[in-house]
Amino acid sequence: MIIPVLDLKDKIAVSGKSGKRDTYKPLKTVFCDSSNPCKIGKTLSVYGAKRMYIADLNAIEGKGSNFDVIKKINEEIPVMLDCGANNVKKVEDALEIAHKVIVATETLEKIEDLHDIFNNVDKNRLIISVDIKDNELFSKHLNITINEFIEKINELEPSEIIILDISKVGTESGANKELIQKFMELPTSLIIGGGLTSEYIDELEDIGLNKFLVGSTLHNGKLAPEF
Repeated sequence: MIIPVLDLKDKIAVSGKSGKRDTYKPLKTVFCDSSNPCKIGKTLSVYGAKRMYIADLNAIEGKGSNFDVIKKINEEIPVMLDCGANNVKKVEDALEIAHKVIVATETLEKIEDLHDIFNNVDKNRLIISVDIKDNELFSKHLNITINEFIEKINELEPSEIIILDISKVGTESGANKELIQKFMELPTSLIIGGGLTSEYIDELEDIGLNKFLVGSTLHNGKLAPEF
C-alpha cells in the first residue's frame, strides 16, 4: 500500500529534503496545479488512495496549526496525522479532525507519556512514529537508543508503527533495511517512510513489508499512483 504524504505549513502543502523545514517550499505536484492541500487530497482520493499521512509543521513546531484544513481533507480521505501530539489531551484534540493520530519520537517528552496515551485512548486510532536521523533515534527530549525504545514499545502492542528516516526524506536514497529489520519481530504492522522509490519499495516488499509513505517520488510523477 502506497500512503501519500503531505507536509502542511501556513495552510499550503510544502516540500523539502532531510527535515530541513526552514528551507521547505510550496509543493509542486502532478495531482494539482497549485499547492492547495484540499485539492490535492481530493484528487488523491479520486485516484484511489486509501488514506493520507499529513505532518502539520506549524503544530509540530508550536506555531499554530492547520487543523481547519486537515479536517476538510479528512472528509475526503482518512488522515493519519502527525501534529506533535505528545499527551492525552493533544491526542484527543487531534482525533477530532483526523482518522488516526501519530505519536512521534521527535516530540514525545517522556516514555511515561506514551504509556499514558495508550492507556487512555483507543490504540486502534494511534500510530507510533519512530523518527530516525543519521541512523539514531531522533527526539527533542528523549535520551534513548533505538534498541531501548523497541523494548519500551513492545509492551504497548501498537497496531501500527512508522519507521521514518527523516534524513532521507526527499532524497530518493532508499531505506535502511538493517535498521528496519530490528522492528520486524514486533507483533505490529510496519509503515516505512523516507527516501523511497519504486526500486526500494520492491526491495522492501521482498522482505515482507507492504505499507509505504511516499512523498517526493509520488508528487513528481516518478512513482505511479497505484494505491
